[in-house]
Amino acid sequence: MPANGNDITSVVIVGGGTAGWMAAAALSKYLADGRRRFTLVESDAIGTVGVGEATIPPIKSFNQMLGIDENAFLRATRGTFKLGIEFRNWGQVGDRYFHPFGAYGQDLHGIAFHQLWLRERARSGAAAGAIGDYSMCTVAAMLGRAARPAPTARSLVSQLAYAYHFDAGLYATFLRTRAEEQGTVRREGTIARVHRDGESGDVTAVELADGSLVAGDLFIDCSGFRGLLIEETLGAGYHDWSHWLPMDRALAVPTANTGSPDPYTRSTAHGAGWQWRIPLQHRTGNGHVFSSSFMERDEATRILLANLEGEVLADPRELRFLTGTRAKTWHHNVIALGLASGFIEPLESTSIHLVQNGIQRLFALFPDKAISPVERDHFNEGMHAAYEDVRDFIILHYKATQRDDTPFWRYVRDMPVPDTLTRRMELWRLHGRVFRDDAELFALPSWVAVMLGQNLWPQRHDPIADTLDPERVAAHMAQMRADYRATAEALPTQEQFLRQAGAWAEDEAAPPAAIPGWSFAAQ
Repeated sequence: MPANGNDITSVVIVGGGTAGWMAAAALSKYLADGRRRFTLVESDAIGTVGVGEATIPPIKSFNQMLGIDENAFLRATRGTFKLGIEFRNWGQVGDRYFHPFGAYGQDLHGIAFHQLWLRERARSGAAAGAIGDYSMCTVAAMLGRAARPAPTARSLVSQLAYAYHFDAGLYATFLRTRAEEQGTVRREGTIARVHRDGESGDVTAVELADGSLVAGDLFIDCSGFRGLLIEETLGAGYHDWSHWLPMDRALAVPTANTGSPDPYTRSTAHGAGWQWRIPLQHRTGNGHVFSSSFMERDEATRILLANLEGEVLADPRELRFLTGTRAKTWHHNVIALGLASGFIEPLESTSIHLVQNGIQRLFALFPDKAISPVERDHFNEGMHAAYEDVRDFIILHYKATQRDDTPFWRYVRDMPVPDTLTRRMELWRLHGRVFRDDAELFALPSWVAVMLGQNLWPQRHDPIADTLDPERVAAHMAQMRADYRATAEALPTQEQFLRQAGAWAEDEAAPPAAIPGWSFAAQ
């Protein structure tokens, strides 16, 4: 169908990396109808951040939307499964808890399982077990086991939920191949100048260092923290959240694997921040996120290197950032994605998801040349809400601490937090209740995991839980706990599963073998 005069016919993506190539792969797949051209401008001379190697479950739907075979994706990116995140030293030094992707137990008669567990714990103490004992993801992860969810709801394996660890650079390369096959044109070069319309102020073209112009109707800014278009050119503004999240530095370093990769991310709190551990097929990603207001770089480096497992494969690389979000993610005819749109530290692995969220919103509100302020405002409101949603959940990890061993932990423990989080914490404190809007990213089990894991105990459980017979509930829970353990013990290890599925990189040429009782059909 021929374009009319108001159709967007040229989309220019400024910057590659994960965000740029995610946008290019998605847009060129679904909007390349012969009327539009897609151009991505990047320079090999400009490096990408590329520290985001852990994800959350919605990434699976993005890959599926693009028609990506999961085993091929895992091989190409040296990826592994991730069932959740283990947290160490967050509530108190020595504490350890797990934030699973899946649910806890089974609700009974509409009563949330964690309320039944709180009641049973108050009634029988340690005999109730830990709440993680009732999570398929938690039990499997702590045993180093992994699998795809079973297709039948009668199997407890159906309760497994997972995301991925992968090499972000390899993922960008993987998506680049798909995007170019779908018609995206990559232009190599650094941008020397941005051209704007004299009347509207819209961006009309970017000029490369060689003097050539790349013109467009709509521009996607994936230029990283600098925000070449959205900030340096258009001055969209920035909401600074560093008073709530004072982390502003990260040191990243890879190490050799010391064994089969664990199916989870690990976050270990230190004196003024925390350390990540992300196991891939071919190496382990490590990093130390810290606040320069409370710790010097040399001390942060010393702590990181002293707490590594395996041979160090490169020198630590520093990343600087300011936590917050653009005041306008979509300004004029420029839409910012990824680091150009804002940044919240990778504690819950949300960076890539926020890129995905922005792409989905763009699909829902894809404009004409004459951009509607109503649609643009709706996009901005939605993205700001998405960032605030993540922000509050990340702040919770710091606010919900009993640590007082360093000035940093005393600061975050005592700091005032957003009213939205204060209200949520108070509702939890009274009766362990969690209320959330349908569009929120983190579901009830996530809030339960962090609240309980960091020792925020409700004054009492929800009274509605008292309507069920305690002896019958206790017997049901004991059986449930035993079943989760037995099911997890029967699963293969993460490495066994990936190799047998044909998802392990070095086995790419070998046909998948079978583990008795398990199907390796890609999701």
